[in-house]
Amino acid sequence: MSDAPQAAERGPDSRPAADGAPETNWSRRIVVGGALLLGAVVLFFLGAAFLPRWWAHRIGNQVAESTASGIGLGLFYGAVFTLLPLLVLWFAFRKRRRWRVWIAMLAVAVVVALPNLLTLGIVLGTGDAAHAGERTLDVKAPYFRASSLIGAIGAAVVVAVLFYILTTRRRSKRAEARLRDQLETRDNPGDTEHP
Repeated sequence: MSDAPQAAERGPDSRPAADGAPETNWSRRIVVGGALLLGAVVLFFLGAAFLPRWWAHRIGNQVAESTASGIGLGLFYGAVFTLLPLLVLWFAFRKRRRWRVWIAMLAVAVVVALPNLLTLGIVLGTGDAAHAGERTLDVKAPYFRASSLIGAIGAAVVVAVLFYILTTRRRSKRAEARLRDQLETRDNPGDTEHP
């Protein structure tokens, strides 16, 4: 009997194992993973050379050298784009889910946090683009960076307090249910067997 139909069913990504189950083609996976990693590194360096200048000019155009606008927009960006990613992460990791869902929600959180990450890249960056972005923000968006930091810290504190309140509330409900069960057991001694 010919093995040609079985080979066609298995496809190019697998080889037959000793027990007849398809075996994973690790060499192909390693090549694809290496290509993806190389692409990510290239995108990182392209982004590091382009994004800080671009983001600083976008913010500078919005603030337009106004101190009040710099403070207001900084607080808004810092608070909103810290609060939303933290809530997404909280929603994602508060229950056991499949790892693909966790990765997808982590990607969503990173995308939502991009405005703060871009500002952080300007502040912490050491390249020419980051220094150019700092100079642009100094001139065209006064107090934006400091206000953004204050907004981010405020949002993180709000999420931490909310997490604390919900956790202690859940814990107290469990303790209340346990005490109620103990009281019912004590008030109904006929339900328990006596020697």
